Amino acid sequence: MEKVQCNGTTICYVDQGQGEPIILLHGFCGSSAYWEQLLPHLPGYRLIVPDLRGHGRSDAPMGSYTIEQMADDVQLLMDELDIPKAVLLGHSLGGYITLSFAQRYASRLHGFGLIHSTGYPDSEEAKEKRVKAVSTIQGEGITSFVDGLVPGLFAPDTASSKPECIQRAKEIGYLTPPQGAIGAALAMRERPDRRDVLSASTLPILLVAGERDALIPPERSFTTDHDNVTQVVIEGAGHMSMMEAPEKLAEAILAYMKSLHAESE
Repeated sequence: MEKVQCNGTTICYVDQGQGEPIILLHGFCGSSAYWEQLLPHLPGYRLIVPDLRGHGRSDAPMGSYTIEQMADDVQLLMDELDIPKAVLLGHSLGGYITLSFAQRYASRLHGFGLIHSTGYPDSEEAKEKRVKAVSTIQGEGITSFVDGLVPGLFAPDTASSKPECIQRAKEIGYLTPPQGAIGAALAMRERPDRRDVLSASTLPILLVAGERDALIPPERSFTTDHDNVTQVVIEGAGHMSMMEAPEKLAEAILAYMKSLHAESE
């Protein structure tokens, strides 16, 4: 992996391929490795895949983080790589970061997308779960927390049909620094409602939902249906289509990218 300094924080990232840049942001307790099965299915593009602050091999400062701070990391990464514009696609937590980026740095985007993510803020119940997550990580450690988190990210039958996916997601999650998971959990808890970013944007938007996603079902992903919005449901997938159905997710992304090129011609 390569690394760059963003406001004193080391951000590690994968940079592979050539062509129009696509930046992929992973979800909570994930890393750039979340996308490892997807990348081979996206030929013809420059794929930039960071470990978010607090995750993977990137620095994990102590204290709470903010979604805005994590979006600023992406903007600084683009500056360091001399990328004036890109397509930004975020999974779950990465989608919250993508919305913050689109709200404040729209001129840096050709388009953006949410993959198993939403513009809604945390409900009061979800906010309580974030506090419980912090308590679990502090009291029982990251391994115990990840063991409890990961199975629920997948469609119910994945445990029997693709147990290796669940195991791989756990292995990736175990590498999350505890203070990074805590900082990101608190950032998600405090994020605002950004459905208006989706409804007001004139950029081409891709919204991908898993048919069997128990965390963010399609109706919470598809909060706008303007002409500039492409909605895709990945049949049979839960919250982790990049592992459960990478070919189907790649098909959706490639079709979206092709539509961007058609609009620019």
